[in-house]
Amino acid sequence: MNKGFGQRGVICAVLGAVSWGFSGTCSQYMFTHYEISSTWLTSMRMFLSGIVLLIMCLCGQRKQLLGLLKNRRDMAREVVFAVAGLMFVQFTYLTAIQYSNSATATVLQNLSVAFIAVIVAVQTRKMLSKKHVFSIALALFGVFLIATHGNPGSMVISGKGLFWGICCAFGVVTYTMLSTRLVAKWGSQAVSAYGMLIGGLVLGIGTGSFWKPASLDLAGFFVLGLIVAIGTVGAFTLFLQGISEIGAVKATIIGCLEPVSATVISAFWLGSVFEPIDLLGFACILTTVFLFNTGKNA
Repeated sequence: MNKGFGQRGVICAVLGAVSWGFSGTCSQYMFTHYEISSTWLTSMRMFLSGIVLLIMCLCGQRKQLLGLLKNRRDMAREVVFAVAGLMFVQFTYLTAIQYSNSATATVLQNLSVAFIAVIVAVQTRKMLSKKHVFSIALALFGVFLIATHGNPGSMVISGKGLFWGICCAFGVVTYTMLSTRLVAKWGSQAVSAYGMLIGGLVLGIGTGSFWKPASLDLAGFFVLGLIVAIGTVGAFTLFLQGISEIGAVKATIIGCLEPVSATVISAFWLGSVFEPIDLLGFACILTTVFLFNTGKNA
């Protein structure tokens, strides 16, 4: 690998992960300062991002975009992916932020690596390795610390926040499984463009969420623009570029910067307070990502 090429890939992956973390904190800011729901924010974020991604595809990947649109079978799969995969993971993620905070929601999202490992083991009828069993136990211990601070008799995190954070992890699993074939055939940008647009429309129209919250001012629309431009389109483009240059395994490990950046930005910008035991729980879950993506069993 060309050294400069590899360095550029690392930089892209880092910027992509940090941008996602920044987006989560922006969403937390929106929930704190405006009377909006996760349903509205999800539908608007997806719809606007879908439009931007479609324009980008028309400029650079018109063939894939039109080819997917004309293929009825794959387009039907795209609709399922948009609703059961992309829309579900976006909605559960933002709802988890609404009931907890961006850092906690992002960390809980990373439980997906353990869920995927179990599903693959069942599908292939192979026993999990000792490393993977240890990783899953470590992840569950991390959730226990975040939820109870080590005291089984009390909950320090909102029950809804924990529930939607775990749902988000399952959402990542469905998103990954439903997108694999489509992305391999048509490319990630075209698949994501249609997925964002369809998911946003289905959620917005289905729930009547296409309305302007009374409290949303110019600053609110500016933050929404940041979520779309930096936290969705920018992060997506940068991270995929990083994957293409340094590979999925290295990029996934670098992706651990997402919850780290969300934690730091949330603490400095929004004044979120995290106890040492919270950070220990975060570390336990994030360590599973390293363990699942390194070594011969990765």
